[in-house]
Amino acid sequence: MKSPPCCMSLSSQAPLEEPGSSTSLGSLDSSVFSSEEEQGPLIHKVIPSLDCFTINVGGSRFVMSQQTLSCYPDTRLGKLAVVVSAARDVASGLLELCDDANLVENEYFFDRSSQAFHYILNYYQTGRLHVMEQLCALSFLQEIQYWGLDELSIDSCCRDRYFRRKELSEALDIKKDAEELDAQDEEEDFSGSLCPNVRQKLWEVLEKPGSSAAARTFGTLSMVFVVVSIANMALISVELSWLAPPLLDALEYLCIAWFTAEFVLRLLCARDRCRFLRSVANIIDLLAILPFYITLLVESLCGGESSQELENVGRIVQVLRLLRALRMLKLGRHSTGLRSLGMTIAQCYEEVGLLLLFLSVGISIFSTVEYFVEQGVPGTTFTSVPGAWWWATTSMTTVGYGDIRPDTTIGKVVAFMCILSGILVLALPIAIINDRFSACYFTLKIKEAALRQREALKKLMKNSSSDSNINVNLRDIYARSVMDMLRLKSRERASTRSSGADDFWF
Repeated sequence: MKSPPCCMSLSSQAPLEEPGSSTSLGSLDSSVFSSEEEQGPLIHKVIPSLDCFTINVGGSRFVMSQQTLSCYPDTRLGKLAVVVSAARDVASGLLELCDDANLVENEYFFDRSSQAFHYILNYYQTGRLHVMEQLCALSFLQEIQYWGLDELSIDSCCRDRYFRRKELSEALDIKKDAEELDAQDEEEDFSGSLCPNVRQKLWEVLEKPGSSAAARTFGTLSMVFVVVSIANMALISVELSWLAPPLLDALEYLCIAWFTAEFVLRLLCARDRCRFLRSVANIIDLLAILPFYITLLVESLCGGESSQELENVGRIVQVLRLLRALRMLKLGRHSTGLRSLGMTIAQCYEEVGLLLLFLSVGISIFSTVEYFVEQGVPGTTFTSVPGAWWWATTSMTTVGYGDIRPDTTIGKVVAFMCILSGILVLALPIAIINDRFSACYFTLKIKEAALRQREALKKLMKNSSSDSNINVNLRDIYARSVMDMLRLKSRERASTRSSGADDFWF
């Protein structure tokens, strides 16, 4: 019995193998697929049936008909069907489309995710591409691009959710890259600079409150001075017989001296001073102490001038003293909640802008309508459209001071519509902002836990290198740190699920 010609070895002159042997692309010589005229009968024996294809994806087999694949000629499997059916240059064509092939069994191998391929298979069968929920948006995009599909082919029921998740994935990737750069920058030492060891220790005390006992003490003192400064700023405006103004002034000078020393030390210890001065937190620190020195400078320069000039100087000083309220923002260095609020506002600027836009439109419309409805009423409080803006603002934000109110029935109906519109407008972006705040808060918590564990590992490694008798299991410590972060992450996911934010997490 003669063996079939499909099982030829690397040389076309070699004897044929036994029937039933598997033949991959690597075991076939390229001359076998040279031309249709010379090898046409051989090709049709190598590939006995073109009606069905066996697609092996990650070890899972799927049988698909040529008619189904030929409906999508621009996809990878559609091109595969075209190449095999044309029987022209099969070897080189298949090598570009699949990882390997068994030409005897008409089976083609792809080293890809078999779970994701179920969604690709469903697209070939129904023409509808749905999104795999268990896979992140960017990974799913890579899968469909490999198979020659476009993200515009995603069905309308999954399209909005997919693009939201893709946008969030890209934002997280950018944020992760930035955090990795920051982490690399933090790991850089002060070698080559003046007094590197001293600057390194001072920097850890100033910027890493949990790194040592001295750093924790310094962070606590800094927070105490911020609170005392805020309380002192409030007490200066109150006339108390038992509290002398010189005492409050002395307390103010003490707080300013602490803030100045803290800022100068941070500036001297910074590796990149330009980057240090561009930081938002450091700009806030500078604005918290700058008004005090500007006030002293202005008063010293204009101390002997006329009363009119002194009055102008006094106005300038009062304006500058208002900036002392920025000291409250210094608490953001020590409060995870305040930092989360800042991150939320920075990430939700589009939603906040839309909220302000909706409120502005509503205020303009309802204030104008209410003014023309109420202007003919004797003794009305709606004297002008700009005056009605205040009423519309308090009504849409559901504050309702009552200093300006409508008297007519039509005016009250307009006021009811204004209040109802305000409730609806405020409710739209609040859920998104709340979800972002929860995500930012738990992200910061995870980062803080990771930093604490990293510092602990560094200390233990340093101690173990200096003391050979110490018994430390770094693997257990690392496992505990991972478990802590997983607990925080599970809490985060539970929180976002309970608030209806499943579309934003994957």
